[in-house]
Amino acid sequence: MADVVTIVPQQQDNVKNIYTILKRDILNLTIPPGAVISEGEICSRFSVSRTPVRSVFQRLSDIGLIEIVPYKETRVRLINLHQIKQMIYMRIAIESKVVRDFIDLNDSLLMEKLRYFLRKQIVLLDTDFTPQDFYNEDSAFHRIWFSAMDMDFLWRKIQHAQVHYTRFRMLDIVGVQNFRAIVKEHEKIFSIIEHKKKDEVEPFFTKHFNGGIRRLGKRIYTEYAGYFEKDA
Repeated sequence: MADVVTIVPQQQDNVKNIYTILKRDILNLTIPPGAVISEGEICSRFSVSRTPVRSVFQRLSDIGLIEIVPYKETRVRLINLHQIKQMIYMRIAIESKVVRDFIDLNDSLLMEKLRYFLRKQIVLLDTDFTPQDFYNEDSAFHRIWFSAMDMDFLWRKIQHAQVHYTRFRMLDIVGVQNFRAIVKEHEKIFSIIEHKKKDEVEPFFTKHFNGGIRRLGKRIYTEYAGYFEKDA
């Protein structure tokens, strides 16, 4: 029988904290796709033994963020463009339906909430913000209609499923930095909802969710080619 590795409470805290930090760094591209992650470097960075680091690596591998090659290396997984396109397809289908139902609510208080979150994005553009700040506001804006429709479970499932798409969105935000274009699209979404133009929801969401591919353009295959799987 294989030996069972027991992690004591202090190590459990270490695992949780290191996992949270490394996951964040991978998703926001601080640790880029394809980067090699050394067990020893992580041990030194967090002043811990190899046991909690190996547990963290396994968790990151389980959600598809890193690839562990035994006795060789651990590397951040490349972005799968084919999966991204499928994720976009799913987001368009699901979110268009949620927003059309959201329009039917005809709730003035919710519209004010939406207006507030939109205004936060506009104000953010005039501050010394980080791409992560913008990503957070972007996500908060989209989450409003899921929460209003009591679909937070669905929202969490979408977030959990979109490992590659999250990094692609960050690449769009970090690489292109056309923040105002994204906010302009959010303003258009607000207008569609405000004027109850349900027939415009899916066509515009198709444009909105494909915006990253459009903005990055050829850079996906040139400047950022090393971030993507070659056969995707």
